[in-house]
Amino acid sequence: MSVADLEKFYKAIPLEERLDMALSETLREDFRPFMVREQWMVVKCYFARRADLSHDEAMALLHDQDHVIRMCIAKRPDLTEDMVSMCVADRNPNVRHAISRNPCLGAQQRQQLMQDEDPLVSRAAAKGPREVEYRQRPGQARVIR
Repeated sequence: MSVADLEKFYKAIPLEERLDMALSETLREDFRPFMVREQWMVVKCYFARRADLSHDEAMALLHDQDHVIRMCIAKRPDLTEDMVSMCVADRNPNVRHAISRNPCLGAQQRQQLMQDEDPLVSRAAAKGPREVEYRQRPGQARVIR
């Protein structure tokens, strides 16, 4: 099956099934690129919380226009320095808040966030790093809370 045909097949899957697939332990590898570019925000959000995202998937989602998707990525414990920098500089205070407690955050970045214009971001950064929490329900992939 060609990529174009596979994408047509994927897009024909009902929304409820895509929601289940986004969190499924047995998500087909060939559907993952479509989930990164998913048109339904809720499906993409579920997918973005998966602990098993590849670096490329996380980076693509970090460039998403929706701040909720970027927030999901900002909580990840496997971010590169570039990814952390992108989150620290994000225009949306919710993303900056999400990265402010990430253990990947460097001392200088934490200091920058402690001086953030948003008081919730600065307070969160002052609290220091928080251990990442995971959840996994039966039949679902492990996700970041």
